Amino acid sequence: MTFGELMNLIFTGNNLALLGAALAAALAGMGSAKGVGLVGEAASGLLSEDPSKFGKALILQALPGTQGIYGLITAFLIIFKMGILGGTPLTLTVGEGAYFLMASLPIAIVGFYSGVKQGKVAASGIALIAKRPKEVGKAITSAALVETYAIFAVLVSLLLVLFAPVG
Repeated sequence: MTFGELMNLIFTGNNLALLGAALAAALAGMGSAKGVGLVGEAASGLLSEDPSKFGKALILQALPGTQGIYGLITAFLIIFKMGILGGTPLTLTVGEGAYFLMASLPIAIVGFYSGVKQGKVAASGIALIAKRPKEVGKAITSAALVETYAIFAVLVSLLLVLFAPVG
């Protein structure tokens, strides 16, 4: 098998689209995992001193997990549009597969980055509620502002996938 033949087997439209789905789920999920972990570390210290603040800490810890959900939704939608989930599987051209790959990048990249950053902001919020428990709303608001950019990214990815010129 020649190198060219091998590349033609690997770089198919379907494989490119599946790569996009995998990147959306994996990168956004990695950002969320890192963010949730950062807040979990901060929350553990807080809860060792004051277990009554568990509910407030849990809200802050859950916030960075949403980027992973956005990536997963994008991945499922790509797979659905390909006909793999409930339908007749399509044979995508390389151009169509590349389109799905590109459509996945907004949530893959922004989801990764914002998940980590939101975790850092939420971990700082844990420090705030350790000293001033009544300020939990401010801590949540600060962390939620980072979410705005993940929402913009998932909207772009979902609109591109939903209106993909395939099938």
